[in-house]
Parts: sequence; structure tokens; C-alpha cells
Amino acid sequence: MNHRITRLPRLPRGMLSLGMLVGCAEPTLVLGYEDGTTTVGIPSADGSGTTGPLTAAESSSGSGSGTGSGPCGLEGELCSPKIDLLFVIDNSGTMGEEQLNLARNFPLLIEQLQGLEDGNGNPAGADVNIMVTTTDFGNPACSGDWGHADYEPARGRPIATPCTERLARFEGLGDSPLSIAEACTDVCDLGGPAFPTDQFIHFTATDDNVSGGTPADALACIGPQGIDGCGFEATLESMAQALDPTTCWNSPGTCTDPAFADIDKPFLRDGATLAVVIITDEADCSVQDFSIMQSQTFMQTHPDSMQPELSSALCWNAGVVCTGLDAATGQYAGCLAANKDSAGGVGLPPGQVSALQPLSRYAQLFDGFKAQGKEVIMLGVLGVPEVTQRAEVPPYEPIAGGVHELEYRVWRDEDLLPVEAMAGVSAEDKEFEFGIGPGCTAVSDDGAFTGQAIPPVRIREVCESLNTLDDPSTVLDETRIRCCIESICDDDFSPAIRCLTDLLQDVFTPVG
Repeated sequence: MNHRITRLPRLPRGMLSLGMLVGCAEPTLVLGYEDGTTTVGIPSADGSGTTGPLTAAESSSGSGSGTGSGPCGLEGELCSPKIDLLFVIDNSGTMGEEQLNLARNFPLLIEQLQGLEDGNGNPAGADVNIMVTTTDFGNPACSGDWGHADYEPARGRPIATPCTERLARFEGLGDSPLSIAEACTDVCDLGGPAFPTDQFIHFTATDDNVSGGTPADALACIGPQGIDGCGFEATLESMAQALDPTTCWNSPGTCTDPAFADIDKPFLRDGATLAVVIITDEADCSVQDFSIMQSQTFMQTHPDSMQPELSSALCWNAGVVCTGLDAATGQYAGCLAANKDSAGGVGLPPGQVSALQPLSRYAQLFDGFKAQGKEVIMLGVLGVPEVTQRAEVPPYEPIAGGVHELEYRVWRDEDLLPVEAMAGVSAEDKEFEFGIGPGCTAVSDDGAFTGQAIPPVRIREVCESLNTLDDPSTVLDETRIRCCIESICDDDFSPAIRCLTDLLQDVFTPVG
């Protein structure tokens, strides 16, 4: 199939003025209880400490049985490993084709999950929950008359309705909006869509909670999220909110929100392996204090006005530091995530709020889950080159291409898509829009460049932090791969799906 990433037209200069954002500089929500206390692994907004373990009521096990995380079947015991799988899907204007690509591979995902084996090579009979949310946490820069009046950001909430009931979400924004309803209708039956009867899809070897079809049908229907979400993607924060153990969908027994009155089963369960899949083509923009949306400190200079103006480059500038720019090639020696103060300085004194949520917030979230005995794995389908080689032993992780060939550089004229060049877009325009050059370029079957995606510095660092490195002082090899990063520019997501399920298989039957 031809793969394309269609960019929305850039907003006219001055359309989103600083005046529109005045009075909207509220900080993002804090994970935890309303009184400000937090649960284990759920840090406060400044990434500081957490309290003790969850009680049984706060982390109920829900439906299903099994031994949970770790090897199973090795001693002949009943296996039925539990898996809680969260999809965080970018629903901004460039993601229609990617959502369709993903949905077409959902049958493979279900097949692979059902085919997981125990330590004796027998079917494990996995007990699976699958929840879907978007990257849209809400941002004052995405409010205003130009947005869809009926749109509400998910803020990590589960999306469990079939996309056929959300077709308005598949029309983009701007003066000439893109419409890509086929991202839904090509994979979900308009006349009889499948959907889960809970806020997530649940299935085992013998039963499921799907009405109107199979778990694969339901995932294909609830998975596509549309293209009218906020272009300042709060990917990591949306993930964290979805995984907050105190929410109605994770702790229904303590929920008082009437909107979730029908929920009686938690998505997160004791003893389940936690798997997170992130699919996005832009940099993480998990803002901690929305006042930065007014700050010229993090804005890119517009090539026409030569003045700082708001664009998606703010997300890159507020959360990443690049060093060693080669003036001849436009390539950086490297880029890393950084906590920046309101003036753009790196390295915050204790108690000072950073521009974006610190990555320690998400590391502590996962550490809390691991302290409860959970295995945590992550798949990122992100802006990196296509993987060209994988390891020959489980979990067959990428070892060439992908992040191993990722370059950080400025935009070049040769990066421009044909449609952009014909419209008079320049490399300077793209640098203003994103603040960094493309991490990958999608290529159609006839060899034409069709789209780009931005390098994933913050998401990559969170993902790779889940890996365990070998301790050279011991004889044993302690290496455990728990992060897989594949390219969103690939026109076939089936290798990414297999990478995810290979990681899960390695959890249940580890090598070494």
C-alpha cells in the first residue's frame, strides 16, 4: 500500500496570538488523590516522592486468573498469564494513515497474543485487557473557534466506542480540512460495529467481552481515534493519566464520577504484565505549566516575521537539548531530554517547576508498578528510520536501523515533500514548525517521499529506561530487553506488532 503522512496547513501567522492564551496558564493535573497524596509510583507534579503501596481496594485484580508476570508453565502449573495492554494513539491531524495501518494489523496482534506459549511450549492461554486512549491531554493553544466545538480531549480516559460513532473525529482542522473517514470505515463495519461491553477489551482462551464480533474486530473499531486532536501531543502525560491506579477505570470501587457509573471492572490488575504501545509522529509535549505556551523563550523564530511565534517547535525546544551542531552538515552530535526552567536554563533547583513534566515522573510511575511485582514493557512506533536487522535470539529486538541510525539535524531542502515544495514551503518553514529535522521519511511504493516524523527523544528515553543492562561484575547475563522502538514511517506495522509480542513472550519464557 502507498503510505502517506498528510500535514495540515500551518495556521496563518498571528491566528493563534499570545492574547488568546492569557488566563489559561493552568498546570496539568497531578496524578493521585484529590487531597494531594499519591500512590506508589505515582509522583507529584515536580517528580518528587511517593507514598506506600496500594491497598487491595485501590488495586483490585479484576476478572481473570493466572500467575501474572514472569515465567509460567515451567513446573507444570496453570499458566494463563495476565496482560494489561494500553494503546496511546496520536489523534492529531497527521495520523489518519497511521491509524489505518495499525488497525489493519490488529488481527495479527490478537493472533500473536493468543499464540503466546508457556515454558513447556504449550499455549499459555493469555488473559488480556486492552485499553485505548489518545495523546490529547488538552492545551489552551488547542482551544478556540478553529477547533471542533464538540471535541473534548481524552486526558487519558479510555475510548471504547466504535469509531463509526465518532466519524466527525476523522475530519481535520483548518480552512481546507482533510477528511479520512476510511481510517475507520475500511476496518470497522458501519452496519454492525464490534465493541467491548467494558471500557476495555477483555479476552481469554475461552471467552471475551465483545459484542458484535471478535476481539480483533472490536480493536479495529475502537482503535482509530480520528485526526482532530491537539497538535501539542501530551503523549507521556496521557499515558500516565491512563495508568493512574486511582482513576475510575482502574479503581471502580472508589469512583464517584457518574460518567463512569457503569464501570465495575478495573483495567489494571494485580499480577498482570503491563504493556504500553505509543504511536505518534511528533515530539512529546507533556506540559507541566501551560504558561510556557505564552513564553517566547521556547518559540521558534518565524522565517517571515523574524519574530518568535508559537508552533510545535515549542515542544522540542522546551524539553530537549542538542549539542555539537556541525555547521557544514546541519547535524547535531546528539540530543537528550532536559528539564528546563522558564528562562530555558537546564538544571532546576529543588522545588522549581520545569517547562515540561520531568521524565522522572514517568520513571517513578513504572518503578511503582515494578515494586508491586509487575513486568513493564513498551513498544514505541515513532519517528525513527525503519529497522533493518533484529537479534537472532528472543526477544528479537532491533539491532540495526531504527534508533541505531537516528540522526538529529536541521531541515534540508531535500526533505520537503513534493506537495510542500510546490506550495512554496521552505526548509526554514519546516524548522519553524518543528524545531528539528525529520527522524524518518515515509516512501511510497513508487519511491516518492510522502511524509516525515519527528525524532522521539523524551519517549525514547522513557522506553529505554525499562531495559535492564548486564552487570559486568557477575557471571550471569542480566540483560533484559523491555523496550522496542519501530518506525512510524514503515508502511507495514506487522514487524512492530511482532516486536511487542516477542517482548511479552520473553517475559513468560525468558532466555538465559
